[in-house]
Amino acid sequence: MTRFKFPTAFTILFMLIAIVAALTWIIPAGEYQRAMNEALGSEAPVPGTYHEVDPNPQGITAVILAPIAGMYDPGLLGSSSSAAIDVALFVLVIGGFLMVVTRTGAIDAGIGWLLQRLEGREILMIPILMTAFAFGGTSYGMAEESLAFYALIIPVFIRAGYDALTGVAVIMLGAGIGTLGSTFNAFATVVASQGAGIPFTDGIVLRFVILALCLAAGIAFVMRYATRVKTDASASVVADQAEENRAHFLKGASQDNTFPDLTGTRSVILALFGLTFAVMIYGVVALDWWMGEMSGLFLAMSILVWWIGKLDEGSRMDEAAFVETFVDGARDLLGVALIIGVARGVVVIMDAGKITDTILAGAEGVVSGLSEFLFITVMFGIQILMSFLVPSSSGLATLSMPIMAPLADFADVGRDLVVTAYQSANGWVNLFNPTFAVVMGGLAIGRVSYDRWLRFVAPLLLVLAVIIVAVLGLGTAMS
Repeated sequence: MTRFKFPTAFTILFMLIAIVAALTWIIPAGEYQRAMNEALGSEAPVPGTYHEVDPNPQGITAVILAPIAGMYDPGLLGSSSSAAIDVALFVLVIGGFLMVVTRTGAIDAGIGWLLQRLEGREILMIPILMTAFAFGGTSYGMAEESLAFYALIIPVFIRAGYDALTGVAVIMLGAGIGTLGSTFNAFATVVASQGAGIPFTDGIVLRFVILALCLAAGIAFVMRYATRVKTDASASVVADQAEENRAHFLKGASQDNTFPDLTGTRSVILALFGLTFAVMIYGVVALDWWMGEMSGLFLAMSILVWWIGKLDEGSRMDEAAFVETFVDGARDLLGVALIIGVARGVVVIMDAGKITDTILAGAEGVVSGLSEFLFITVMFGIQILMSFLVPSSSGLATLSMPIMAPLADFADVGRDLVVTAYQSANGWVNLFNPTFAVVMGGLAIGRVSYDRWLRFVAPLLLVLAVIIVAVLGLGTAMS
């Protein structure tokens, strides 16, 4: 009997694209009128203006073209979705940068130094790193930027006796839970509050409570799993890939417990390595950088690291070796870059088929006339559904808040609770959403199949959902 093998991420996403395309033949096409929303600084749906329009069902050609449209041309299918080519290029440049730094021996030497200092206390890396990533999530919605850290952090955890999934979980759950509990995230909380017509500081205390409780639960969950794996390697969700992962993530490095010396040159390279990420975060937060600027930063730092490496015989590369190394690193992440475009294809089909607004109008009708607690609970559920279809936090806020937030007035619920329900739902879904490029990209870099990630994270998702609903219920009681 043939054993069932779970489809790859590419197959899953193509199936979702086909399913959504089929829905465009069933769900009536419709649109809200759009008008300039001064608070948002862009056009937004006008409540009460939904109307049906001529259908635009998507066929087999649209399904085939959707990943291409999602990658480089959002207008190919008449979609308003943003293109993914900038993110894909960013990933390729990151791959080249990381391979250049790895080739110098600096990362392996740095790992050896870190593990020597943390000997017997390696488990402390989990709360420290998850808290750091959560800060990025809660402050500016760290998402695509997190892809830069996987190839750095996973080898550290493998060296420390854990598995690749532990490294993936630290990054994805850390940044994801931070975004789930966004406190002053300009791309989620601020945009949603503007769409709701309230200051973003309204409800911030409740969001801090959600952040603290969910982060504590996430840290405890990952630490418990990591402890089991270190005690018994067979307990790893990716136990059958252990040797293959070790060879892949420690490529070019010693596979035993010896490490290259942390020379002065390698120390400088590591300092430049850390400075690169610090500059990236500053650029995103303070200078309004996006993928183009970040890609340029990593390219420039790759060249600088190569020149610095010439000062150390063990880190030296000639020009040909440098170019070959950079290209090899980009090649390693080519699959990740491609999957980002495929993930965007789902939204392309929805928008082209004109069913996004129809789903939003249906949600508007569902919450009308409910009691306070039921209203906010159902709102949380609706935002979960909408988040599968529109994974972008700012995109979902712009789409849904002008419609959903005013309904809170009729339910005698604060609009800030609608904002909190929206961002919590969006962050919760994007911990496992197959249409969210960051999830599929991170899993691809970490060599963790989507079904194994679901099996691993499912218990935590349940705990986080209970925490969110409980805190939202407390909020309605206090409002």
